[in-house]
Amino acid sequence: MAVAFAVLLGVLVLVLLFFPWDMLRQPLNRYVSEKTGRQFEVTRHLDVHPGWRGATIVFDGVDFANPPWAREPYLVRAKRAEFEIRLWPLLSGQVVIPRLALVSPTISLQMEEDGRRTWALGKDTGDTSTVPTIGLLQVDGGGVDFLAEHLGVDIHADFTYDTQRGELPLDFRVKGKYKRQPLTAEGRTGNVMQLTSTGQPPFPLEIKAAAGKTHLSARGTVAALADLDGIDAKFQVKGQTLGDLFPLLGIALPQTSPYALAGDLHKNGKQWEVKGMQGRLGLSDIAGDMRFDQAPKTPRLDGTLRSKIMDMDDLGPLIGLPPTERSAKAIEGVEPPPSIAQVKRARGEPARKVLPTATLDFERLRAMNADVQYTADKIRNVRDVPLDRGSVHVKLLDSVLTLDPLDLGVANGKVAGAIRIDARDDPADIRASLDIRGMQINRLIPKVDTLKTSFGKLDGRINLSGRGKSVASWLGGASGDVAAITGHGEFSNLLLEFAGLDGGEVIKFILRGDKTVTLRCAALAFDVNKGVAQGRGLVFDTTDTVFHATGQANLANETMRFVIDQKPKDMSILSVRTPLIVGGSFGSPTFGVEPGPLAARGLAALALGAVSPLLSLAATFESGPGVDADCKAVLAEAGKPTTAEAAKGAAKATGARQPQN
Repeated sequence: MAVAFAVLLGVLVLVLLFFPWDMLRQPLNRYVSEKTGRQFEVTRHLDVHPGWRGATIVFDGVDFANPPWAREPYLVRAKRAEFEIRLWPLLSGQVVIPRLALVSPTISLQMEEDGRRTWALGKDTGDTSTVPTIGLLQVDGGGVDFLAEHLGVDIHADFTYDTQRGELPLDFRVKGKYKRQPLTAEGRTGNVMQLTSTGQPPFPLEIKAAAGKTHLSARGTVAALADLDGIDAKFQVKGQTLGDLFPLLGIALPQTSPYALAGDLHKNGKQWEVKGMQGRLGLSDIAGDMRFDQAPKTPRLDGTLRSKIMDMDDLGPLIGLPPTERSAKAIEGVEPPPSIAQVKRARGEPARKVLPTATLDFERLRAMNADVQYTADKIRNVRDVPLDRGSVHVKLLDSVLTLDPLDLGVANGKVAGAIRIDARDDPADIRASLDIRGMQINRLIPKVDTLKTSFGKLDGRINLSGRGKSVASWLGGASGDVAAITGHGEFSNLLLEFAGLDGGEVIKFILRGDKTVTLRCAALAFDVNKGVAQGRGLVFDTTDTVFHATGQANLANETMRFVIDQKPKDMSILSVRTPLIVGGSFGSPTFGVEPGPLAARGLAALALGAVSPLLSLAATFESGPGVDADCKAVLAEAGKPTTAEAAKGAAKATGARQPQN
């Protein structure tokens, strides 16, 4: 019995080995065409090599048509196709191909928004159960087209194979559009690529690509090409702004200056990780580690970033301002983005507008969650705002963005607090609550320092809340409280006499030398009611002169008008003291004097001069009616808002802050 079974098995093996499989070519063509609903043909010869787990099938020439709805007529045309197929999965309707080798193929893949795809092998091309599982792919020349209009993808790749190129014998060149942006790429890979994970070692890959303004180069290994799994590579990427990565990768990063970054990239399943990242954002250095997890319903970004030196010009894009010319040209090989003037012209904005008008991107704020910490050890190129350092904890959760805590070193002091943007509604609910502590005023006004100024320290707060789509629209309708106060200090008397229009004192100090004068107290406090900042306590009191100001600033149209009345505390001649007027726009302020009092003094001087030239000086004599301000009352008035709308807005802003340990 055993001998008979062995003989029967031997005969079966011989039949399988020497069976004229090409006789089945036409029946196979008809069968596959009928099952798929499209033309299939092995054009020259069919051969089969049976094995214990499956079979190796060889098509000498193959044409397989696409569905009628596809752009290209053929799914695949190749001079030769050789593939292994598992037999047992076929019993349940599954097509498992561990290895597929193609010689000079032309492949046209297409996917539709409704789920149809040309590589589904059933008549219903939207049925994913008929999509074959392919492990290893080997291509000897040829080209591949891939079209997915709903994703903005339309690319073509050409392959050339050269065995003299070591472990990377397969060259590829890609052109077309990716995410509706122009795409070009070139690179090399191994002769066998894994489309899905099959337990085989990862295959090597190197690539240089450009999508829109973003340029990428990478070298490493990939375990599965179909879902880009098991990536382990070193990369370099540069471009105009990190914000451009959102349409390409779905990572909602802020707008930045041109950048160039490098590091180690890893991908395992749905999690991307960048370790040891280093590079530049404009003129600033940046380093750290980042993780992007696509597994949750809302993807999540986590990371820790640090700059040894952050350049002030690189902060502008974060609040909607284009990068400066310095930052725009900082990264070699990256086309500079439009200048501030060009952007304003494109938006039809007046050239002298100051507040940023770039709108919030609500789609990005709703696209992912984030938890990122950033620290800048030193800030340079500060110009008008003397920032020393900065740190911020950025959280984005369910469309609510918070910068809390936000800690900035400014003028040897600090600004600390929180900013909250709730983008669940449009326009967004925006709240800012910031405390100002111990800033040195001579650093805030560096030009005064040339007059040997030695000011005191400034404390204050900003509590504003409102709705808006940009910084400008938010401030244009915000309500709350803004205040700044300072106590004892010293500064230039010469500067004070210029401000008070006291010619006699100016002459005296020029002849005898400048002296300092003691500052008793100062306060600038505003009630902000729906974009109008009304001064409620504007006082500057010194041992020489007390200044009182009244007026308002309109944050919506960026205009202002303040009248500053100075009351001297000493007697002086050649004084033409009259209220000063600060007006105009934020971008083009104007300075002048109140014409009425000045004209009255001028007429008096002319009349007295007609009697005697010496008497004309009497009209410019100042007897010094000014008295000390009640500093306690001044500081108390600056301490809290006085209108209901301002108090409500300030309370709403401070309520958004998270308690700190």
